[in-house]
Amino acid sequence: MFLVLLTALLAGTPPVAAPGPAATDWRTPFEKGNGNTTATYRECIDYYQRLDSKYEEITMRRAGATDSGQPLHEVVISANGLSTPGLTRNAKRRVVFIQNGIHPGEPEGIDASMMLARDLVQEPALKPLLARLTVVIIPIYNVDGALNRNSTTRANQNGPESYGFRGNARNLDLNRDYVKQDSRNAQSFAELFAKWRPDVFVDTHTSNGADYQYTMTLIATQKDKLHPALSAYMTGRLLPSLYQGMEQRHWPLTPYVDFEGRTPDARGLQGFLETPRYSSGYAALFNTIGFITETHMLKAYQPRVKATYDFLTLLLQQLHLSADELGQARAEADRQTAAQQTFPLTWQLDTTRAETLQFRGYEGRTKPSEVSGLPRLYYDQKAPYTRPVKYYNTFRPGVQVQAPRAYVLPQAWAEVAERLKRGGVQLRRLSRDTTLTAEAYYLGDFATSPRPYEGHYLHSRLQVRPEQQKIRFSRGDYVVSLDQPQRRFAIETLEPQATDSFFTWGFFDSVLQQKEHFSDYVFEDLAADLLRRDPKLRQQLEERKKSDPAFAKSAIAQLEFVYRHSPYYEASHLRYPVVRWQGGPLNTMAD
Repeated sequence: MFLVLLTALLAGTPPVAAPGPAATDWRTPFEKGNGNTTATYRECIDYYQRLDSKYEEITMRRAGATDSGQPLHEVVISANGLSTPGLTRNAKRRVVFIQNGIHPGEPEGIDASMMLARDLVQEPALKPLLARLTVVIIPIYNVDGALNRNSTTRANQNGPESYGFRGNARNLDLNRDYVKQDSRNAQSFAELFAKWRPDVFVDTHTSNGADYQYTMTLIATQKDKLHPALSAYMTGRLLPSLYQGMEQRHWPLTPYVDFEGRTPDARGLQGFLETPRYSSGYAALFNTIGFITETHMLKAYQPRVKATYDFLTLLLQQLHLSADELGQARAEADRQTAAQQTFPLTWQLDTTRAETLQFRGYEGRTKPSEVSGLPRLYYDQKAPYTRPVKYYNTFRPGVQVQAPRAYVLPQAWAEVAERLKRGGVQLRRLSRDTTLTAEAYYLGDFATSPRPYEGHYLHSRLQVRPEQQKIRFSRGDYVVSLDQPQRRFAIETLEPQATDSFFTWGFFDSVLQQKEHFSDYVFEDLAADLLRRDPKLRQQLEERKKSDPAFAKSAIAQLEFVYRHSPYYEASHLRYPVVRWQGGPLNTMAD
């Protein structure tokens, strides 16, 4: 039905209804409109509810809260009514999870997924895909932004006539909220994602930036960050078939374009390093292949929806054909991750490695600005070109860490425990007070952003000093065993040097402040006594004075040196609260 209607719209002729019973009109609001309208939140939810009531393959249910006060919904499309993760896994079906409207001003996926859900149960060519696949759809993720509808905030975008707003009810960009989970939306998503643990995840978007010939660009999970077994399947089988298939459908693809300038010739295209704050980076922590579709903002809305629909149907077709291969790659990735010992925490672009792509762009030129009179950039659509450009998409591990057997998290940090549990991490609790000899980190130099980013002052470039210590823990403190499928998620959130760790987002900031100190005139006598009783400390002080002239001239700096090497200095200052446990089993109870 959709193909008939859209072909007529693109040809400029009135749509002709598809043959069949006239009693029910299954056209979506987009199809009923002029090609430049998108469904409202209410229209979207009502449409899925109609599908749910008509077709046993479609189940719609609430999946948690959002900051708007309206619920998050999940739509499950599965043959034989197998609408739960357990039944789906027992049937050995691969799960494809499609999320729409994280930025409701970029609504192509909202409309395309409504048509996809209908066509999967109505179109004879698509229904067989459900034999090997279960499709889970979030109709609109940022419900808050969808309800904040307007026609102006996407100043760079060519339609639709009205749309939602990027920020949610708390003005959060939900595509930065996956780890920190400040929003109820992200909290509900984490639980839903952990429940389904999909094989493939798709997040639908509209781009900003340069002008070029493509209607859609694509972000795939960065190949070096993805587990090698899945990376080999994605780069060797799935991506080539998607690029070829979209070309055949007259929607040529290119990797996501992140430049704005005359051409990409000078520095080429760079792969997008999606860290876990982003949707596909979060998905990769669970061995899920992620795709972010980015339709081009300056193309008309109608072809942007069509390209998104074609990508989703093509993806399902290719996954149906290679379902066994995907299942084997996923199983191997899970098996190897369970035994993996070294985990990268940061990544760096390798500028010595590049491949060559044929890029279809428009010449960038300058002309006088009517605003400033100064030269301004414009893209000359009368001067299209196709030329080779370098594509840099090789990333190397930066900071790496050896996995412990478990982490121990004091129960005082309940907000961290809650986020781990939402991500599917199984926590147990110490059954009694105990003293453990474990590895603790002392936090050294780090940088902090001078301005807030999504409600947080982010830390970066952290240096740590590990130290074996005897530390007392209380009954009820959390034990995070790494003998579980969520191993990588736990490591990349609890290791403080990781790009999007809970430390990076400021969840442990209170340990950065010293709580006790000294009065210099009082501590002078204590320090002198300490030096008399500890010749080794006296020697360290003298050596520091010889090597550091400024230190030798500062009385307070020398007192501070003695204080920090004395029993009076609080051991918990700058000590990261989460410790690494390498010993045997701990006495635990269920959480």
